[in-house]
Amino acid sequence: MASCLNLPLQRRRLLCATAVAGWQSMPLLALASPAPAGSQALPPVDALDLRSWLVRIHGAASQQSFQGTFVVSAAGVVSSARIAHFCVGSNQFEHIESLDGLARHVYRHNDTVYTFWPTARSVLIEERSQIATFPALLQAGDSRIDSFYALRADGVERMAGRDAAVLQLRPKDKLRFGLRLAADQATGLLLRVEMLGEHAEVIESSAFSDLTIGIKPRPNSVLLPMRRLDGYRVLRPALAPAKLEPEGWSLRQGVPGFEQVSCVKRPLSNLPGDDRDPAVEVLQTIYSDGLTHVSLFIEPYDPTRHRRQMLTAIGATHTLMLRQGEWWLTAVGDVPGATLRQFAGALEYKKP
Repeated sequence: MASCLNLPLQRRRLLCATAVAGWQSMPLLALASPAPAGSQALPPVDALDLRSWLVRIHGAASQQSFQGTFVVSAAGVVSSARIAHFCVGSNQFEHIESLDGLARHVYRHNDTVYTFWPTARSVLIEERSQIATFPALLQAGDSRIDSFYALRADGVERMAGRDAAVLQLRPKDKLRFGLRLAADQATGLLLRVEMLGEHAEVIESSAFSDLTIGIKPRPNSVLLPMRRLDGYRVLRPALAPAKLEPEGWSLRQGVPGFEQVSCVKRPLSNLPGDDRDPAVEVLQTIYSDGLTHVSLFIEPYDPTRHRRQMLTAIGATHTLMLRQGEWWLTAVGDVPGATLRQFAGALEYKKP
């Protein structure tokens, strides 16, 4: 997991709460009331309600200070993190501590994110705009989301000691997974996100196990650790804006619903324990349908490292790795494997 190519999954395990901290909506009572007795499902919410609901939830924590424990369960593996999120005017502060595995601390002030590995005495400094969050709510194509997802009210549930309105986003094709979202009725803060498989089974769950909303902000508990870098190896990956076409790449045919939202060149190696040549760059491009995303990483083929093509899955996250001529492609996303294969099959290289 020490590769930049595995960052989407690795960050989810540690930064899942960061994504939740970025969403807020108005109370959802009008959109998700308890199901009538004997009813199996409520009528679908229309497209306008879908978009307005997602817009409201997208800004979830902009006015809330809270702390709690966030738990991710996928493929029989449970990971947890402790999160404290503070709002002071327009400023956002966050501290996330992993409670499982390698010790890691994440501190965020607005768009600047510091990830500390105390054991390795290393810190990675990045801008939030460069980080793909999960789910990628409204990253792109928000006006087209209703073309690919149907929203249904799913009643009210009690979780983390609070009443939550529950809604389900059902995909209209097999290129994406469904979502079940639960938001606190009093504040709109998301309490749980479930990724749903083809038969609406839960394949991954992220939720607060405990939560306190309305705590006193403590911004210095975030800012002071961000300034204490003595004795740490500071990693600042140099990301350069890029475009596929000048690099010789193109998608012969787009994947329905997904639009390109970013494209950069970055060092192949930028994490503790990664001994690969930092002079080698990887081309990374991200496509989003507004709710989820797919990252494509393209790097020079190296027979000493790239030995076997494969498709793997951990919870909702699928990873496809394969050789394309003198290049190695890694496609990662919270989408079915067939979606990644469609991206890979459409990707074409012509020497610029």
